[in-house]
Amino acid sequence: MTEKTTPALDLSDISLHYGFVRALDGVDLHAHPGEIVALLGDNGAGKSTLLKVMSGAHRATMGTIRVHGEAVSFHTPSDAAAHGIQMVYQDLALVDAFDIATNITLGEEPVVRGPFGWLGWLDRKRMRRDAEQELATLGVTTAPMTRPVEMLSGGQRQVVALARSAVRVTGEEERGGILLLDEPTAALGYQQTRQVEDLIARLAARGIAVIIVTHDLPLCFAVADRIVILNRGRKVADVRTRDTDNDSVVGWITGSKPSQFAPTEPV
Repeated sequence: MTEKTTPALDLSDISLHYGFVRALDGVDLHAHPGEIVALLGDNGAGKSTLLKVMSGAHRATMGTIRVHGEAVSFHTPSDAAAHGIQMVYQDLALVDAFDIATNITLGEEPVVRGPFGWLGWLDRKRMRRDAEQELATLGVTTAPMTRPVEMLSGGQRQVVALARSAVRVTGEEERGGILLLDEPTAALGYQQTRQVEDLIARLAARGIAVIIVTHDLPLCFAVADRIVILNRGRKVADVRTRDTDNDSVVGWITGSKPSQFAPTEPV
């Protein structure tokens, strides 16, 4: 990962309050093009909430979001997508009855030329061709493009979901698209997890900033350039992966290791 001066995504002093409950409290986070950042924390630490703020699903109570140095405001996930941010949810949001090609182009399906295109007829040959090309570019192989997603293994389904998002951030490659992953290896076996790890690394090599929410520490240490840890809505650690170890990370997650940052008020 070659770090650039301007982060692809930069969150500053992000807070989100639900009445008197502080789900997030002054969180800073950034990711450069081509950088993989692991966002860790125990259940209820605020990591999924922060992911939803980044993806436009939630609006922060206060704080600033910048994309490639430009201050932005997200009201919906479509706003985030318009700025090159794509989210892969834990449930993958795939349509089981549709084939691989249809799922990869879902929402952006090409139509045939001429009068039939005006009626909304889909260009299925182009859909299959484009899907195959994208998967080949990512260096992965999966089932035939005509196979329904419901017939795929867990690892293959994750690859399809990642490939779909990769298609949508490809247009942002010159500046660096942003990919948000929520537990990408949950319920996957060893070989399937390795396949997903390789795919994440290839996406980052294409200049895409990747932020991963995960409980999978081996995944974190295998692919992440940097680790950010939340505890009760606050950032307690922000370290390069090579400069820390498993015990320190677990200590920050559980609270047995002091925060790197002085709290603004007593916890």
